[in-house]
Amino acid sequence: MAYTTIKKSTDYFNTKLYTGNGSTQSITGVGHQPDFVWLKQRSSGVYYHRLQDSVRGAGKAIYSNRTDAEGDFGTGTTGSIRTFDTDGFSIGSDAGSNDNNVTMASWNWKANGTGSSNTDGSISSTVSANTTAGFSIVKWTGNGGTASVGHGLGVKPNIVIKKNLAASTNWIFSTTIIDGSNDFFYLNTTAAKGDSGETAPTASLVNLYANSENNGNGNGMIAYCFAEKKGYSKFGSYNGNGNANGPFVYTGFKPAFILQKRINDTSNWHIFDIKRDTYNSMNKYLLPNDVSVESTAGAWDFLSNGFKVRSADNWQNQSGGSYIYMAFADEPLVGDNPATAR
Repeated sequence: MAYTTIKKSTDYFNTKLYTGNGSTQSITGVGHQPDFVWLKQRSSGVYYHRLQDSVRGAGKAIYSNRTDAEGDFGTGTTGSIRTFDTDGFSIGSDAGSNDNNVTMASWNWKANGTGSSNTDGSISSTVSANTTAGFSIVKWTGNGGTASVGHGLGVKPNIVIKKNLAASTNWIFSTTIIDGSNDFFYLNTTAAKGDSGETAPTASLVNLYANSENNGNGNGMIAYCFAEKKGYSKFGSYNGNGNANGPFVYTGFKPAFILQKRINDTSNWHIFDIKRDTYNSMNKYLLPNDVSVESTAGAWDFLSNGFKVRSADNWQNQSGGSYIYMAFADEPLVGDNPATAR
């Protein structure tokens, strides 16, 4: 059996940087037609993180650092993302995604287009699923009760990120990667881990707790579901040692992107990627739970088979600290496109 079924990671995930022009422009070089685009200003801290996807439709955004309901910027020349294109996306003049001379980061995932009906759960859903990459987008209308929706992956997702589109609610980041139980975090806050009231996902279903954050009555809901794929994605946890010679974490590939948070403390979420930091040690971060400008702190080495922590900062590597991460590959360790050194 091949080490990985994904020969080229950029066919399914890629970071693309660009600079706003205050008008309209097409962002190309993503390497695929993205179905989920996460945008954030780097050189300005004015506008929120924007998460947009093909299932809800171009122009519609939610904000990882806010509890706000979905905003609709439209698909005209003054809008945000206007279209999802074969090698990227097109944007209008809206300042949150295209402010003149402001540098931007975009993180792009491929699902399977605008989605189709799924009746696996007790509530029917619209699902755009990429089973090769272990990623799906699920949209449904909540009923306020304990329920389930199909996710289309055919395997259990390790992470499910949910948001109520119609109400001011927290983002729910639920995961089984810590100890097998279904724990949760709020993506929009620094809060430590909580124990979820939901049953863990199955190979076909996301199970929903009866509250507005998970299944708001009469509200449009969205979920981003991630299942680990060898050589392409790795979701796990590590323990800190409080030393600048920090832990090495094996992923089986050279990382392109890491989302990280401390489990047992009120620390920020952090995003690192190889496009904003092109060599080791890496320290440029953006905070999913905060509007702040890109900053520098901590230190990481992204290696051919994982990552090495190079700082004793409490949010990254404090003795007694526990941490979770989501990592996506730049290159697999072995295969047709093996990892090379940075």
